Amino acid sequence: MAMNELAAGSAPRRITILGSTGSIGCNTLDLIQRNPEAYQVEALTANTNVELLAAQARKMNAGLAVVADESQFGALKEALQGTEIEVGAGASAVVEAASRPADWVMAAIVGAAGLKPTLTAVRRGVSVALANKECLVCAGELMLSEVAASGATLLPVDSEHNAIFQVFEFDQRPAIEKIILTASGGPFWRTALSDMAKATPAEAIAHPNWDMGAKISVDSATMMNKGLELIEAHYLFAMAEDKIDVLVHTQSIIHSLVAYVDGSVLAQLGSPDMRTPIAYALGWPNRIPAPSPKLDLASVGTLNFEQPDSERFPAIELARQTLRDGGAAPTILNAANEIAVAAFLEQKISFLDIARTVENTLSKLSGSSIGSLEDVISVDLEARGIAAERVSVCASVAV
Repeated sequence: MAMNELAAGSAPRRITILGSTGSIGCNTLDLIQRNPEAYQVEALTANTNVELLAAQARKMNAGLAVVADESQFGALKEALQGTEIEVGAGASAVVEAASRPADWVMAAIVGAAGLKPTLTAVRRGVSVALANKECLVCAGELMLSEVAASGATLLPVDSEHNAIFQVFEFDQRPAIEKIILTASGGPFWRTALSDMAKATPAEAIAHPNWDMGAKISVDSATMMNKGLELIEAHYLFAMAEDKIDVLVHTQSIIHSLVAYVDGSVLAQLGSPDMRTPIAYALGWPNRIPAPSPKLDLASVGTLNFEQPDSERFPAIELARQTLRDGGAAPTILNAANEIAVAAFLEQKISFLDIARTVENTLSKLSGSSIGSLEDVISVDLEARGIAAERVSVCASVAV
């Protein structure tokens, strides 16, 4: 439904945003606020940021506001006192928010915590804008089977997968030779390995092109984000691991490419602004206006590309190996990475210990299979325990 059609009198599209106070959630609300008559906000959820969540809920007149941290229930209730907005707290309340009657759900909860609510939204058979890599990384086959069973539409929001989605000719699948994910290289692409070992959290989250949350920014710095995206692309586009390439493009102008057997390579270009892929998902199957800076190729002048450095950034190869191993390996990779990144942000381990922790966890936990959500949760918990033990060893050595 195009924006002008909505404004002309058709019913507003009902929207739920899971993770509304993060960068993706805030950018989604920015787009909605530019044409408020076209949308009705059903539910908003946040992890701990009660102040911003309450302000968003009031401004958008949301039906429900939920904070995942149960201890913040009183604060949220007080902040929304005098309104008719329903209030909830805790993991089960987040899942309940995902079950509300929205037409379009933004799944932007970071990490494995987003799996249950995203699956809940998928099971409703609605359009789900997927900004959470971990859902497909942890439970790719389970997620896709639920999508098929419910008739839901999965719309990728990551700039790379959104770019591929725009130029991937699904009815010409045999003619597709490979897909190419572009990577910015993060803040340490030109940094010596010896200096990377001393990197601080502040340096790691200082991304040169994108404004993202701390966890995703660290993943970009280690290039684990590209490993997670590689796994996600495997599931989203049914492409084998050896048919997915990664190319470092530090300018973040070309967001990804699809190569065809006739030699054609189709790419999606744009300024590095997440409102572009969000707008594509929000307006799909039509396009709606977005305030992203317009791309001026003459000013850019030259586009540069390089091969990834697997020695300094081993995360991509770790992700490739999990796809080759199959089963629960991607779930283990993700769980270990979440534990390691959190430990690095708390300055318990070094930057280089992140990938080492993931590799160590994968070596100690293998052979598991995934057949249900309970399997995912079980493997995830076990992997987190092993990764936490590794973190403790690294921390004690550092002391």
